[in-house]
Amino acid sequence: MDSVNGVADSAVDGGAGSGGAGGPTVEWSVVPSAIGQLLLAATSAGLVTVAFHARPAVRDSALGQLRARLGAEPVEAPGSDRLAEAIRALAEYFAGERRDFGLRLDWSLTAGFQREALRELASGVPYGTVIGYGELAARVGRPDGAQAVGAAMGSNPLPVVVPCHRVVESDGGLGGFGGGLETKRQLLALEGVLPQPLF
Repeated sequence: MDSVNGVADSAVDGGAGSGGAGGPTVEWSVVPSAIGQLLLAATSAGLVTVAFHARPAVRDSALGQLRARLGAEPVEAPGSDRLAEAIRALAEYFAGERRDFGLRLDWSLTAGFQREALRELASGVPYGTVIGYGELAARVGRPDGAQAVGAAMGSNPLPVVVPCHRVVESDGGLGGFGGGLETKRQLLALEGVLPQPLF
């Protein structure tokens, strides 16, 4: 495991690790946050999914993707040791008490350019800063890849922890966001990039 700017990551390139002794491979839980309910899922390698607005339809879709991509049946585990650190870190982040997550991450749901862009984002764009789509593309050797960065951010399986909310348009626009623009505004306001709403 190597540490990347407060985000520790597992060098997992393939599927999720074994739960050992016949245990589940993917454990998940839905937790409250300042931006609504989040579905968190982890493997033995680390946190693998964060899903916004974890209503039943969103939850079912996220679990279906985990089942299909990792070849494992996700098991609901609210008291999971695998999830405890991520739950605590996110609570501290939303309370304004944490800037770096320092979590082990399972990158199994990413590959190729998307993984490169997300890992550069995690390591090179700290709390309270933003980066343009084109600049992030240039950092990973694709100066003409702004649209590809947009697609990579849109399918980020680990939002908030891998902070795609910090990627914005070069003209100052917010750009897109899988969790919705209001959620992106809230996260950027929390980090001091945008002013907090008055009401």
